Amino acid sequence: MMNLLMKNRLAFVGLSIVFCLAAISLLAPWIVLHDPNTQELSARLIGPSWQHPFGTDELGRDVFSRLIIGSRVSMRVGVSVVFFSSLIGLFLGGAAGFVGGRFDILLNVIIINSLLAFPGILLAIALVAFLGPGLNNIILALTVMGWVGYARLARGQVLKIKNLDFVEAARAIGATRSRLFLLHVLPHTVQPLLVQASIGMAGAILAEASLSFLGLGITPPTPSWGSMLNAARSHLFDAPHMLVFPAIILMTTVLSFNFLGDALRDWLDPKSQGLTSSSNFTQP
Repeated sequence: MMNLLMKNRLAFVGLSIVFCLAAISLLAPWIVLHDPNTQELSARLIGPSWQHPFGTDELGRDVFSRLIIGSRVSMRVGVSVVFFSSLIGLFLGGAAGFVGGRFDILLNVIIINSLLAFPGILLAIALVAFLGPGLNNIILALTVMGWVGYARLARGQVLKIKNLDFVEAARAIGATRSRLFLLHVLPHTVQPLLVQASIGMAGAILAEASLSFLGLGITPPTPSWGSMLNAARSHLFDAPHMLVFPAIILMTTVLSFNFLGDALRDWLDPKSQGLTSSSNFTQP
């Protein structure tokens, strides 16, 4: 992995940004310059300065501090959605591929295809509108929307693995179906799910920002990158810093997770490793 990071500069940049974002979100209460919710109307809409590096918003709140606190929301949503979605998708999709029959038809043909028939973000908007805004409701809505991708990927991997020789050998010596599934088949589906999870982090963060932009996300006064972008629409020309800095932070975060996902795919894919090795072979 370290060799890949040294060769792939985009992967190194992506991993560095992800580590920095994780550290910032964990240390956010101690590194903010001002209280993100303190209003100072006499200093509203001022541009970047030494006192306010990213300027202030329409209520005089420090944009830099609100972005730092907003990173905690984005990281919590991303980690929670990816964890629950991958866990549900791994077991349900893996079980459908391993058991087959009516359960596979019910899950894959009916449930998964029905959920995939709806645009994901529209389904999330409908769920959040029904449940009400809030962090837990956003995580629930995005999990309902996101687990199907992991389930389909896990099902495909299990269908490929369950008839391999080492699984047949374990079955021949008397391993039970549950032991075959949990100890021999399921662990071999984790690698492609890691790639899906890294890209899923970017999708979850972007989806949370979209919901907050529409007013269906985190309730005020808790800052969110999406709600900050929504507030900046009214001050696009007189205070463009309100839009520029949240947009750059959101774009950089999503790109970093995509770069990391590409690096994980190259690292875990035996075909790409084989191509790398064969490039060092010279014919006599």
